[in-house]
Amino acid sequence: MQRIGFGTKRLAGNAGDRPGVREHAVELLRRAIELGVNHLDTADFYPSYAPPGSPAGEFEPLGWAKDAIREALAPYGDDLVIATKVGPTKAGMCRPDELRALVEADLQALGLETLDLVYLRQAGLPSVAEHFGVLAELQAKGMIRHLGLASIRAEQLAQAQEIAPVVAVQNRYGVGYGRVNDGILQTCGEQGIAFVPYFALTAESRETGGVSINDVIQEIADRHGATPAQIRLAWTLSRGDHVLAIPGTSSQLHLEENLEAGSIRLSPEERTVLDSVTD
Repeated sequence: MQRIGFGTKRLAGNAGDRPGVREHAVELLRRAIELGVNHLDTADFYPSYAPPGSPAGEFEPLGWAKDAIREALAPYGDDLVIATKVGPTKAGMCRPDELRALVEADLQALGLETLDLVYLRQAGLPSVAEHFGVLAELQAKGMIRHLGLASIRAEQLAQAQEIAPVVAVQNRYGVGYGRVNDGILQTCGEQGIAFVPYFALTAESRETGGVSINDVIQEIADRHGATPAQIRLAWTLSRGDHVLAIPGTSSQLHLEENLEAGSIRLSPEERTVLDSVTD
């Protein structure tokens, strides 16, 4: 799998559901595959749209990303991994007995017989065991190939691993943001689990998008002839060979720039400086 994939949360950008947005998203997905992307990340509420002036963390779910993926790419190439997430619903965190219906809906929306990777995205659960156990049963039935976890605490990773193998973890992480997850990142590396951070670029702005302005990052970017976003991604990848990136965008230019970040090699001194950056 390529280390830089494509997240579909920002497929609509800040355009919402204006005419032509979905058609543009289909073209962008096809371009991503042409550029070598073989890892897509999606969810029921993707893409999301944060109207101008929205506080960080508030967004409108548009919910057509999987339809766009199917229209753009089906039948899928053998090397393409499509990861999706289940758990949160409009009514809150789903019950364990609701998970099968969510998985079946994903299979139908994507036009697949087996989902490549399903993350349980927990929200406020003291234990993920019961929910994860249901997903493990669906995996045994052939509906899911691999299982992952999202937005978890260290003890929840251990709870899940007692039930079935975890191949990937998604938690917030980025330069100056989400560093509370340093420990989980390290644990994943030690156990051969992929760590796939979200908000690696947007940091505190989250769903509203954009890249925070930071003089230290800009100086390093200028030195490499790169953009601040590329430096943020390069730092993310430098945290370990098990770390993947899934930056999202609605711009073909930014898509291409994001993928080029994989070729940037930060010096040990630059990595140390970026380790201490706060946005």
